[in-house]
Amino acid sequence: MATEIERKFLTRGDGWRSAPALYFCQGYLNRDKNRTVRVRIAGEQAMLTIKGVSQGISRLEFEYAIPLDDAQALLTLCEQPLIEKYRRVVDYQGKRWEIDEFLGDNQGLIVAEIELKSESEPFDLPDWVGSEVSDEPRYFNASLSKYPFKDWPEQV
Repeated sequence: MATEIERKFLTRGDGWRSAPALYFCQGYLNRDKNRTVRVRIAGEQAMLTIKGVSQGISRLEFEYAIPLDDAQALLTLCEQPLIEKYRRVVDYQGKRWEIDEFLGDNQGLIVAEIELKSESEPFDLPDWVGSEVSDEPRYFNASLSKYPFKDWPEQV
């Protein structure tokens, strides 16, 4: 059984932009509050992911590679809108940061994530990391597909 332990932050500045970007397109076959089932295409790779309910910053996560053609077909069955974004990966002081720059209905939102081995694992923040939003469900990708950033009354 796999557990995802992830912290999310808004960004400030552009110190992360020099990393190469990979286009992602993903959709949700189920985005129930107790579980999500996601189909993702990242470049030429495709994944099916099932995530459980969040307990703090942890939740069960199961991820499986699937054929690209299957993922493309499954995306047509997903709830709309699809999530489109560019992801950049930045290594900072021994930790891997993933920075997602959203497109489409979520244009203007940029979120940096770090996955940890435990909830208490220490890490240093790069100078381009801003406010933490780990406990705010509206920043979950499944939430963004239901209530996109463009519809938020206030922009971050």
